[in-house]
Amino acid sequence: MKPRLFKKSSQKTGMSPGTIVHIGEKKVDRVTIEVIEYDESNFTSKRVESIKESIPLKEKPAVTWINITGLHDIDLIRKIGSAFNVHPLVQEDIVHTGQRPKLEDFDDHIYIVTKMIFVDPGLDEIIDEQISILVGKNFVITFQEQKGDVFSAVRDRIVHGRFRIRKLGADYLAYALMDAIVDHYFIVLERIGELVEELEEELLNEPTQKTLASIYGLKRKLITMRKVIWPLREVVGNIERDEIQFFESSTYIYLRDVYDHIIQTLDTLETYREMVSGMLDTYLSSVSNKMNQVMKVLTIIATIFIPLTFIAGIYGMNFEYMPELKWHWGYPAVWLIMIFVFIAMIIYFKVKKWI
Repeated sequence: MKPRLFKKSSQKTGMSPGTIVHIGEKKVDRVTIEVIEYDESNFTSKRVESIKESIPLKEKPAVTWINITGLHDIDLIRKIGSAFNVHPLVQEDIVHTGQRPKLEDFDDHIYIVTKMIFVDPGLDEIIDEQISILVGKNFVITFQEQKGDVFSAVRDRIVHGRFRIRKLGADYLAYALMDAIVDHYFIVLERIGELVEELEEELLNEPTQKTLASIYGLKRKLITMRKVIWPLREVVGNIERDEIQFFESSTYIYLRDVYDHIIQTLDTLETYREMVSGMLDTYLSSVSNKMNQVMKVLTIIATIFIPLTFIAGIYGMNFEYMPELKWHWGYPAVWLIMIFVFIAMIIYFKVKKWI
């Protein structure tokens, strides 16, 4: 089943703002909570059963990263909202998986919505997953829909402690997570580039109806990616321009790097979109040329048979006083005339370069 470009939100119709309703697919059976706490010299990682175990960590000077996998547990979202003073509208947006990438600044936290994109290797379909990021003074809480993400490199840097991430605060962790998401866009674009090359080769060799379906499928993938990446540019740009709280000035240079990567992905995406549009035109031209060739052959055949049919029609009337009817060489003569007309027309068509 292909992923939907737009998620349905009709089940929230008529409800008051801040009503928490999970919109989207239930992608995990059980919600899991992973807690990583670290500073320059120490590091701990554990799975907890309840969010209550993580509440005391927000008062510690160390950076705490809480990763929630699964969004269908409404009670858990409410408990997190109460413990970390998360605005009801933010809680509502966390479980609404059809959000557009955006940034919202509150007194106690910053709320960032991003989209993680990856390619389903079996179907070659692009799947996007909403990642919500809450950034506080010394904590980051991430919400994802299902198991598996692109944050393994960030976790490794925290574990090994040889990189600046252990020396800096929660703002740098938030940057690192966004950077990992954006960097993965390049991997998806590489796969799309391979599909573009395969389709171009197919168009040059023998385009079929399946080729047209593949072109439209690729166009759908590009629309999905543009819908995800374009608003993220605004999010990163707003953090840098508006001097959002909890983000230190030293982190802005890294955010500019993320912004540059987003611009690169958008440029590549637009190039692919133009190429796919060109391939669609090429396919339609190819089909039109094939039809023209068929019509050309049929027209030449019909043109050749017009004089032959005329001759056959005259001598097929069998009038009593037609002198050729009783001529001994009449039948062979008609055949010779018809063959001569046929050869003469073929030569004429070749001289005119119509065939």
